[in-house]
Amino acid sequence: MENQAELLARIAAALERLSPPPESRIAWVGRPAYVWDGQTGRRVGHIEAPSLELLRGIDRQKAAVTANVARIAAGHPAHDMLLWGSRGMGKSALLRAAVADAQDKGGNIALVQVATDAVSTLPDLFAELAKVERNFLVFIDDLGFAEGDTTSPRHLRSWLDGGVEARPENVRLAVTSNRRAILPRHGSEQDDPINPRDAVDDNLALADRFGLSLGFHNASQDDYLDILRGYAAEYGLELNEAEALEWAKRRGARSGRIAWHFITELAGRAGKRIR
Repeated sequence: MENQAELLARIAAALERLSPPPESRIAWVGRPAYVWDGQTGRRVGHIEAPSLELLRGIDRQKAAVTANVARIAAGHPAHDMLLWGSRGMGKSALLRAAVADAQDKGGNIALVQVATDAVSTLPDLFAELAKVERNFLVFIDDLGFAEGDTTSPRHLRSWLDGGVEARPENVRLAVTSNRRAILPRHGSEQDDPINPRDAVDDNLALADRFGLSLGFHNASQDDYLDILRGYAAEYGLELNEAEALEWAKRRGARSGRIAWHFITELAGRAGKRIR
């Protein structure tokens, strides 16, 4: 009778034969978008995004982002982008919509979303994308760093500008964040008895690496209603503006996301599909 060690070895070998082989490196062509998990890319067959016409109340930001993405798609000089500010005002939706629009117009560009826990592997991603005859917008949504993490922000600064592992010419970065400086700020920065300005400058240094920085702010009542009117017209829904304002009041905010939640409610009542 075989001993326990031999039995375990045979079981392990059998399981290894049954397991699928490691996923090979993808070609990074043929699909509009990909997701990078830190080790490999996963193909995405369709970019989920509203049409640019439905993104209202952010006209200035929309014009700047779409123009910059068009430059990336054409292989022209373009900026890395930081989109910061209020939640739910369309930062990530605008990036996705701009890339989809550039693709519809024949641009040679793909969107690559990086998981927030895979930011440290950006050099590996850059090494793969640099070999491809295609332009890429690498997208990090809702970027933040753990309290006390000074290494990751410094690496990202280096990858953006000036480091030996800086992103290749066919790649630009786009980051969304609720904070303009990305990093958390503390009142104690101003209390540094040695040089308070140094602490502030160090935290702002990462944000300064982005050539295009755009702020997104809470929607006014008029902007909120304009967003709703656009959605309602697009999907053939009857809009009660008083009810829409009450919906936002109960949620304590007016934003594109809150407007979409209300449109979802209206579509559900009417039994209409909205995607």
